[in-house]
Amino acid sequence: MYDISATFWTWEMSKDLKNHIAELELVETTDPDNEKPVYRRPGFDGIATFGELDNKLGEALRRCRQEEGLSRAETARLVGLSEQVYGRYERNSSKMTVSRLIHLSEVLGASPLSMLFSTAPHLWGKTEVEAESRFRIMKLLEDLPPETMASVTTLLETVAVLQAKANKI
Repeated sequence: MYDISATFWTWEMSKDLKNHIAELELVETTDPDNEKPVYRRPGFDGIATFGELDNKLGEALRRCRQEEGLSRAETARLVGLSEQVYGRYERNSSKMTVSRLIHLSEVLGASPLSMLFSTAPHLWGKTEVEAESRFRIMKLLEDLPPETMASVTTLLETVAVLQAKANKI
């Protein structure tokens, strides 16, 4: 029988894929949970394993719960889980799905962006200062009343158009 997976992983990379990797500044690495090479964008402290990212997400979830003054049992009840099952998310002994993260964000009144930022701030900027600035802006935007948000959106769209024109010159 022919093993197509071996062929798939040994084929030559297309120019478009190489350009994509270069454009996003991805590097080839490995992860203990995956036997094949993977491409990742290094964080500010290097490349975190998926387990390390999961640990940070669990810590962020615990902080959000504690900020709301809720116990594990209360939070578990809000999302229809036992306390033991919910606790596994905070301790990273169970993987959290995106839909579970969204549900937990709903019941904790927390921004999923806040949890993701604490897990991978490098996704918000090339430097820690840039990432922190972008995150602070997003947090400020989340709290604006709707009428102010409409004005800020118009302002930002205008700035983006002007920036794009300036970049073409």
